[in-house]
Amino acid sequence: MKRFIIIVLDSLGVGALPDAAEYNSVGANTLGHIAAARQLKIPQLRQLGLANIIPLDNVPSINAPLAAYGKMAARSAGMDTTSGHWEISGILLEQRMPTYPHGFPPEIIKAFETAIGREVLGNCVASGTEIIQRLGPEHVRTGKPIVYTSADSVFQLAAHEDIIPVEQLYKMCQIARSILTGPHGVGRVIARPFIGNADDGFTRTGNRKDFSLQPPPGNLLEQVAKKGLPVISVGKIYDIFAGSHITKAYEGHNNAQSAASVLQALQENDHGLIFANFVDFDMLYGHRNDLPGYAAAIEHFDEFLVQLLPALASDDILAICADHGNDPSTPGTDHNREYVPLLVYGAKVAPGNLGIRTTFADLGQTAAAYLETEPLAAGESFLTEILI
Repeated sequence: MKRFIIIVLDSLGVGALPDAAEYNSVGANTLGHIAAARQLKIPQLRQLGLANIIPLDNVPSINAPLAAYGKMAARSAGMDTTSGHWEISGILLEQRMPTYPHGFPPEIIKAFETAIGREVLGNCVASGTEIIQRLGPEHVRTGKPIVYTSADSVFQLAAHEDIIPVEQLYKMCQIARSILTGPHGVGRVIARPFIGNADDGFTRTGNRKDFSLQPPPGNLLEQVAKKGLPVISVGKIYDIFAGSHITKAYEGHNNAQSAASVLQALQENDHGLIFANFVDFDMLYGHRNDLPGYAAAIEHFDEFLVQLLPALASDDILAICADHGNDPSTPGTDHNREYVPLLVYGAKVAPGNLGIRTTFADLGQTAAAYLETEPLAAGESFLTEILI
């Protein structure tokens, strides 16, 4: 009854990759800069070996970590959520998904407006929290949804829940997803509902929903499903993989909910793959340059490990990693091209240094090997290096 659990700490990078200059990420180090700015109280992560991956100010490394540790380089083009998670699952992208630094072209916007029967506002690169303050009053007055994007491959659609109900906003996003294909196949179309008013300000709600491209065949989730094993998702994993090959999905709109869902998933599913995303690091703190908030979120995750580690069965392997960086100490609010941490723990795991893995896919290939599925197209398993 083997289980392999992957937890993605969304955006917790550990230093710029060699090609960071191509992504405006020179000098980025999400975890390193947070540790340098604020003393982190992370005894569980330290015992696992987090401070052995890179030097961390005020968090000494230890001589005998409890986990196998290392860091992973991205081989796929891009530095977004979709490419990062897909690479973990064994999918490598040779070309970056399309981005729109000057907004979407007229033919895309016109086709979308025609399909939904109304005009849109915005169509620019913007911070999601800023654009709803700026265009929210006009949206409320006119009923026109707000379209915006970022440095990532995303089409984001924001609307007040009292003006465009959430389910209607989701339908609009599904229409946008059907239009954004081929050369305009962005990684995600994202519904961004909000509430509030012009006097007191507008606030995004927890009803965000991502509409992703269908992942290519041969990925980890598909191979596990073909083996007849359950594939359990927590948080936005379901959306990132467009629900493909997922047996059961647990909610995870924030870190606290993801933590509770992981524990519930462990109680209710005694074998297979559990794949979880903890979104707050990126959504609430990285994108908002909130370094104290990011640091507190890391500490809260460390506290969660007090519950999680004893809940693991003897045949479980737990891997903790990230999908990209989002350094809150840098001026911009976009993702960064960074290495990501790798901690692998379990009763069957021999602690030790896994070094620098050349692709995130090494983790997916290791999960495939442990669950005895068909191998993935990319990645090199390190299972033989860690099994006791």
